[in-house]
Amino acid sequence: MASIAASATVGNLLREWRQRRKLSQLDLACEAEVSTRHLSFVETGRAAPSRDMLLRLADSLAMPLRMRNLLLVAGGFAPIYAEQPLDAPAMAPARAAVEAILGGHEPYPALAVDRRWTLVAANGAAQALLTGIAPALLEPPVNVLRLSLHPDGLAGRIANLAEWRAHLLERLRVQINQSGDAALAALRDELAAYPCPASAGRHVPAGIVVPLRLRGEGGGILSFLSTTTVFGTAIEVTLSELTLEAFYPADEETRAALLAGATRER
Repeated sequence: MASIAASATVGNLLREWRQRRKLSQLDLACEAEVSTRHLSFVETGRAAPSRDMLLRLADSLAMPLRMRNLLLVAGGFAPIYAEQPLDAPAMAPARAAVEAILGGHEPYPALAVDRRWTLVAANGAAQALLTGIAPALLEPPVNVLRLSLHPDGLAGRIANLAEWRAHLLERLRVQINQSGDAALAALRDELAAYPCPASAGRHVPAGIVVPLRLRGEGGGILSFLSTTTVFGTAIEVTLSELTLEAFYPADEETRAALLAGATRER
């Protein structure tokens, strides 16, 4: 997939995002409360939109904050959404919130990832599940999806690999469609090319959610359900792209095993 940033003119950006959202010019014009004629002129470069107009169109297209900044710059305006590393002083409250959520989820695994699934932080329970992983996959920056599906990663321990693999690839496909990120598209191609042994079984959706069924060191199965948390009121780029993945025991056996493990570590 071509990168949206490669064609960063106002008209091209708006047209690509409108088509990504499967909206006609009339649909977008009605949503943003502008005339179809004016929108057409903006997309073809015959009219220069104001800053407020660009923000209104970006809001109607549900563009990520990073893309809204790009749209503003393409239109000749300064970006309005700050982007700072998570370890910046101004990000201390957000960093503390992430640490509190991850720590409070013990003894169950939880981790935080950025927009491209790079590991940002993890609690002790999540780190404890990474035994037997090839050292190269644990060298920073660690990509969580690559770690999950690579033959030298967790793939060999995932009892329902075909099902979990299909779930992750579909989730990544949706994210690519929402973000237009070419790097994520390349990652999906890489992951889809990893071997999926016949012993992994055929992907047959069942139940109410897709669990992660991980073989433990003692030969038992640890079964997890996962939830995703984001900062819903973020107006900073890095924070808006941060995702917290929390795993919960899917059965009593897994719950008991995790609680027992936490007790032994004390």
